[in-house]
Amino acid sequence: MADNNEHLTPGGDDQLITLVDEKGNEELYQVLFTFDSEDYGKSYVLLFPQSAADDEEVEIQAFSFTPDENGDASQGDLFPIEDDDEWAMVEEVLNTFLDDEDDDSDDSDDTNE
Repeated sequence: MADNNEHLTPGGDDQLITLVDEKGNEELYQVLFTFDSEDYGKSYVLLFPQSAADDEEVEIQAFSFTPDENGDASQGDLFPIEDDDEWAMVEEVLNTFLDDEDDDSDDSDDTNE
C-alpha cells in the first residue's frame, strides 16, 4: 500500500465545519487533519467536536471530500466512507497520526525533566 502520510495536512485553528445530524441538530467540528489517498483517488478530512476539552476522549468523524478552489475541506462537499477497505485505510492513517502526536508529546516531556 502507498504511504498516505506524505499528503497529510494538519487542520488549522480556523478550519471549522458544521455537521447536521439526522435530527437537524448542528454541531461545530474542528478539522484534525486532511490527507489525499492515491490508492482511492480521494481527499479525506478527519474532524472532532470543537466543544471537546483537551483531555476529553472524543469520537472522530471521517469523510471523503471535494476540496474547494483553495484545497480546503471547510467549503467543499463531504461524502460518507462506505467501503470497509477504505475505512481500514483511513483508520491506519489516523492511528499513525495519533502515534506521531504521542511521540511528539513524549519528546517534549523528556526535555522538561
